[in-house]
Amino acid sequence: MTEAVYRSEPRAQGGDYRPAVILQVLPELDAGGVERGTVDIARAIVDGGGKALVASQGGRLERELDRFGAKHINLPLKSKNILTMRKNIDALVKLISDEGVDIIHARSRAPAWSAYFAARKAGIPFVTTFHGTYSGYKNPFKRRYNAIMTMGDQVIAISQHIATHINKYYKVEPDRLNIVPRGTNVDLFNPENVSQERLIALSNLWRLNGEEYVIMLPGRITRWKGHGFLIRALPAVLEALGHRRVRCLIVGSDQGRTGYRDEVLQVTNKLGLEDVVHIVDHCADMPAAYMLADVVACPSIEPEAFGRIPSEAQAMGRPVVSTAHGGAMETVLPGETGWLVTPNEVEQLSRALVQVLSMTPEKRATLAAKGRQHVIDHYSLEQMAEQTLGVYAKALKRVHRNAA
Repeated sequence: MTEAVYRSEPRAQGGDYRPAVILQVLPELDAGGVERGTVDIARAIVDGGGKALVASQGGRLERELDRFGAKHINLPLKSKNILTMRKNIDALVKLISDEGVDIIHARSRAPAWSAYFAARKAGIPFVTTFHGTYSGYKNPFKRRYNAIMTMGDQVIAISQHIATHINKYYKVEPDRLNIVPRGTNVDLFNPENVSQERLIALSNLWRLNGEEYVIMLPGRITRWKGHGFLIRALPAVLEALGHRRVRCLIVGSDQGRTGYRDEVLQVTNKLGLEDVVHIVDHCADMPAAYMLADVVACPSIEPEAFGRIPSEAQAMGRPVVSTAHGGAMETVLPGETGWLVTPNEVEQLSRALVQVLSMTPEKRATLAAKGRQHVIDHYSLEQMAEQTLGVYAKALKRVHRNAA
């Protein structure tokens, strides 16, 4: 269990301490890694005895905050309009005063600019999480806009890959930069906690008969996730396996990207894989989904900042085949918990998939145990929470030291 971060509270008769009030700011609270991490840290703050506030334009995850006692404040923080951003500064300063906020933690660029000036006006620590490489770093204006994520009293990078990027393009002093990998809920993503009823229900929905090999690509249906890369690798996989029945399930929403979804289907049809590749859209029970997969593919053609899919899949004891860049270079142990292949090298990807699907039950069991333990040891939700609360404590100490 996490412990609260304490804020010094001077009194007339000596010092005193109280659990800190932490405000996280982000554009909205719908699906996504930034949103999920925000909720997870809010829960850790509450569990530790602190007070967790989240400001955003809202979304479906608001209800989850309510359930465990965090408070959501609706502000137009998604807006990049300069006048709205200036109004957000005043709204955040008032919120800091009204709620006794001790730390403001920004997780996205537009709200970070408002939060930075609000924190400076209120005299409280400003913490940022650098969630991605962001686009346009070669453009001076965009680079300056992105740089707000490096201006925290403490800066969190979600992987070594991101920390390296920060130091290459922006530079952050070592005592301000903290690597805190995204955490996986190893209780939720635990094969022992998935019932047969859940597996049967999902198998029936996806029309699986238990006799086919299942290759799964979870995640949003967007070009850089590498759907075409995987689909082009499938003919060689089918040939190597003697054309045994194979299903390739694309599990995720296109989020309105219907043009790209149509492209994926066109590639599928061109290769004659209509009976192999199936887009099954959003899945509300990902632990059960992973259990139905023989291999989880993460063929992104651009580096992922961290990549939750390899971590979740390994926690479920499933072998991973991922491209060798970004966060996967840290989360996947080649030959032990999965395979790494060069982006867009179709032959490499085909060979790796065949290797996984040809493993003996004994080899698969060994890999499953190793993968799950790897995530428990290095990428659990509890570790992310403890390390993040540790960053908050550092931020408070830094501001107190500077004020002395």
